Amino acid sequence: MTIEIEIKLRLPGKLGKIRRNLRELGFHVARRRVLESNTLFDNARRTLRKHGKLIRLRATNGRRVLTYKGPAKAGKYKKRPEIEIDLPNTAHMGAILEQIGYHPVFRYEKFRTEYRQGAVNGGKVLLDETPIGNFLEIEGRPRWIDRTARVLGFASDDYITRSYGYLYSAYCRERRIPPKDMLFQGRRSQK
Repeated sequence: MTIEIEIKLRLPGKLGKIRRNLRELGFHVARRRVLESNTLFDNARRTLRKHGKLIRLRATNGRRVLTYKGPAKAGKYKKRPEIEIDLPNTAHMGAILEQIGYHPVFRYEKFRTEYRQGAVNGGKVLLDETPIGNFLEIEGRPRWIDRTARVLGFASDDYITRSYGYLYSAYCRERRIPPKDMLFQGRRSQK
């Protein structure tokens, strides 16, 4: 099990400047922009959510991943245990989860581009385009996160440690719209 350490940063609608800044700082595209489709599972009592845990199935560009995330530790960074495994088929895994009492509770999409700096530095920058706006996720050791955020023009006051699910709920509350799934237009849930 690894410990994921990350922060999010809210970005403006136009991404040209941040992409240019990343290139100028020596970051290169490690994984091209792809659509990620995510489904979170929980039981009827929302036991996982109540304990700050999640089970996620992610499908992206032919890759399928099952993820478990444990409770996050409160602090400047989001730190939580994480286990991921590649799957040959998310539909079969979804059926298994449903047979043992876990059902889809939230679906969300994002276009993600992964950036890395140099050969090996232990950190990555993820440019996420979501239906509720654009974000950078910076993952790595705390010092690397702080340094990277700083050179990109952000301060620790800009750090967001909430999940996309939480951010989507807040977005819906602000606009007084009922939350459903966080999907791009034309791909809305039929719930």
